[in-house]
Amino acid sequence: MSKANPPQIPVVVLAGFLGSGKTTVLNHLLHHSAGTRIGAIVNDFGAIEIDAMAVAGQLGDSTVSLGNGCLCCAVDASELDVYLDKLTRPVNDVHAIDVIVIEASGIAEPQELVRMVLASENPRIVYGGLVEVVDAAEFDATREKHPEVTRHLGLADLVVVNKGDRVDEAERERVLGAVRAAAESAAVVSASYGRVDPEMLFDCRPGEERIGQLSFDDLHRHDTPEPAHLHDAYESVDFTAEVPMDPRRLMAFLDSRSEGLYRIKGYVDFGAADPRNRYAVHAVGRFLRFYPEPWPGDGSPRLTQLVLIGAGVDTEALDRELAACTSDAPHTADEHSMWGVLRYVQDTETEGF
Repeated sequence: MSKANPPQIPVVVLAGFLGSGKTTVLNHLLHHSAGTRIGAIVNDFGAIEIDAMAVAGQLGDSTVSLGNGCLCCAVDASELDVYLDKLTRPVNDVHAIDVIVIEASGIAEPQELVRMVLASENPRIVYGGLVEVVDAAEFDATREKHPEVTRHLGLADLVVVNKGDRVDEAERERVLGAVRAAAESAAVVSASYGRVDPEMLFDCRPGEERIGQLSFDDLHRHDTPEPAHLHDAYESVDFTAEVPMDPRRLMAFLDSRSEGLYRIKGYVDFGAADPRNRYAVHAVGRFLRFYPEPWPGDGSPRLTQLVLIGAGVDTEALDRELAACTSDAPHTADEHSMWGVLRYVQDTETEGF
């Protein structure tokens, strides 16, 4: 029997036109990683703060060192797989980093970077979403100069409307409305000085070595609390069910998930539909993936435990909709009921890890 796949490392694409504040956002994430080990790949090296990388535990195996001496710097996106391979290579069967952030250059085409991540044959990564950064004060001028910004917003999973401190409240709300109209189902949050809560992009946890799968507590731990205003930008739902979930009902919920619902993470119990495994679930924007894994043999109860994060979502409605996905097995637990779930299970070989 082959061993279970190790957890895959999310790869987040951070994009936006020149001057929008991408580098400021990345520096903020490096300073406020709460022990999460971040591997950064950037197209334009310059303002990335090396001290911040040291604070975030980045120096060492989580860096890419080039001939020109830059740290974590990919000059050409065509070399992306080379850097992804180096950053994700395990040390003693343990990942050296927890998340990779690719900062695109201000003239890069984010769709191409996303395509390259999704097309990568590296089995150690999983697409972590496209984050588009826009300048609240220059949004209209940017859209006039670069009409393609509307298309970029439509591709995004999360939009950060940065530099909110440079406009008054009325103008900020107008820009947010325009961005939401262009961004379709993406979550949209306002920020100043690039201060977006890292929880919107990745799971913050202590810096000890990761052994095996994350526990549910790990998904929700805050060791370095952010100022309260960072959390005001989004809502979260914690859902726990002792009754197994109905696969068809859950897939119907996921296929029609609310606008602004950016992330879903946790574990699902499908009961008699697959009594051997629980399913780790990872959804970011439109991207969805399930990871079957054997139930822990520690005698702990079999539960469905999910965290949902979004902006402008109805948390009470989401809780009700999830509760309605519980199963009235056994008659819903036939083998065909899992087909919708299995469409989102990556078929990877485990040899060579």
